[in-house]
Amino acid sequence: MNIQAGRKFTRILGAEWGKLVTLPAVWLILAGTFVAQWVLTAAYTSVALQEGAILSAGLASMRYLQAGFMMLGVTATASEYTGGQIRTTLTALPWRGLQLSVKHLALVMIAVPAAFLMAASGVLYASLMLRDTAVGLEPDLIAASLAGATGYLTFTALLGAAAGAIWRRTTPALVILLGYYFIVSPLAGAYLPDYLPDTAGYYMYAPPSADPHNALTRMQGTGISILWTLLFITAAILLYRKRDA
Repeated sequence: MNIQAGRKFTRILGAEWGKLVTLPAVWLILAGTFVAQWVLTAAYTSVALQEGAILSAGLASMRYLQAGFMMLGVTATASEYTGGQIRTTLTALPWRGLQLSVKHLALVMIAVPAAFLMAASGVLYASLMLRDTAVGLEPDLIAASLAGATGYLTFTALLGAAAGAIWRRTTPALVILLGYYFIVSPLAGAYLPDYLPDTAGYYMYAPPSADPHNALTRMQGTGISILWTLLFITAAILLYRKRDA
């Protein structure tokens, strides 16, 4: 039984991985996000030349990078509903809950290295440009911030994938997500709690601050982000199993 389950899992993972890596939109989104990240990092670093804030400058583009990873996640799932591909998928892989769960895992395999590369390249660029004015940073602090940035972007992609599966269309899912992240949250941020996805996620990678109003630690922000991601994925799986293709 375990051998059969393992073969089923491997079969589904291979199929979902193959669909993602052969989807042109995935690589267009990643390439566009990477280019935007370099442009934004260069701009933020030039502003920070007098401050020497390596981590702040290197990770300043995170608020915009999350849009690219949202698009990546939404595209990974919502693209299945273009041209009726979802019916082909369910014919070949009828185990709905497992299939959608493994699709998220395949997305993680793409999102993690992409997120780390973008975050690390931004910090590396800032450290090179600010090397004469920057105060030395501890390697542990840099590693923790890069791990947090990688995790946050990956969770954002997973949340986007769940949203794509829930709404089953790219445009509605993106309008709702981007509307919240870039309109509702900035305008109403002072009135919203710190345990919402974007605000909690910020604490995953933000450099340490002496501000007494910081509500969450890095670990608390990570835990809350994981809970939001699992909540969206669970909702997506439940709906996916009940609705018609």
